[in-house]
Amino acid sequence: MSRLLGALLLSLALIGPGHAAIGRSEAPDILLANVYRPQNDVARYLVSEKLDGVRAIWDGQTLRFRSGRTIHAPAWFVAALPKQALDGELWAGRGSFERLSGIVRKEAPDDAEWREVRYMIFELPGAAGTFAERAAQIEAVVRSANVPWLREISQFRVEHRSSLQKRLNEVVRAGGEGLMLHLADAPYQTGRSDVLLKLKPLLDAEAEVIAHQPGKGKYAGQLGALRVRTPEGKEFLLGSGFTDQQRREPPVIGSIVTYRYRDLTAKGLPRFASFLRLCED
Repeated sequence: MSRLLGALLLSLALIGPGHAAIGRSEAPDILLANVYRPQNDVARYLVSEKLDGVRAIWDGQTLRFRSGRTIHAPAWFVAALPKQALDGELWAGRGSFERLSGIVRKEAPDDAEWREVRYMIFELPGAAGTFAERAAQIEAVVRSANVPWLREISQFRVEHRSSLQKRLNEVVRAGGEGLMLHLADAPYQTGRSDVLLKLKPLLDAEAEVIAHQPGKGKYAGQLGALRVRTPEGKEFLLGSGFTDQQRREPPVIGSIVTYRYRDLTAKGLPRFASFLRLCED
């Protein structure tokens, strides 16, 4: 009886009120990652590739975005999912985030497009046991469903930071985004925590300043952002990473700046770009 009550409470927490009428619930309470730091003991974590996908939470009845909004997946896609809560990423392969995002956000799903999508599971919300034990349960759930669009995210261990860095380099060279580290002996929990860590490389590049964007609010009368152009001719705004002094006296038009970013979009624009320094030479 207690298990049935627990399942009901979990379902209500994930679904939220009024979902049948408007297709939306409160944002589900999920685990969010902190950034990996060198002092974290990597030997205590299970490691997996960080997928460039769309977070999706299944409550046993409805598939939802992190916001709580319903994902309009085809009936055949959700019919094969188990009647238990799942947490994972909708994924269509490395480097395909923008195409995937377009597929899964359509209110009228396209069957052919959804055949390219995989639901990659990394957690069982509310399940008992350690994460290592839940990872084994995930494998059993996937085997039981036995459909090509439901998969577990492979977990592995590393003993040292050097081994972790080597795996990160391998993943990035192959077109991956980075790594996730999940504390192996952690019970299920939600919120932002060191139980889950993300590790991604930061890349540097240079661009020419072509315009100044005026600031607003607390930056009124100062620099809001630099419009820059890469050697390939790509233009975008750099709006973060500046000191107060640099906002008062920004790099002059025509100067070359170095910016830091995580990766590139399909259009070749940097994601999460921020100002790093002025190239004096």
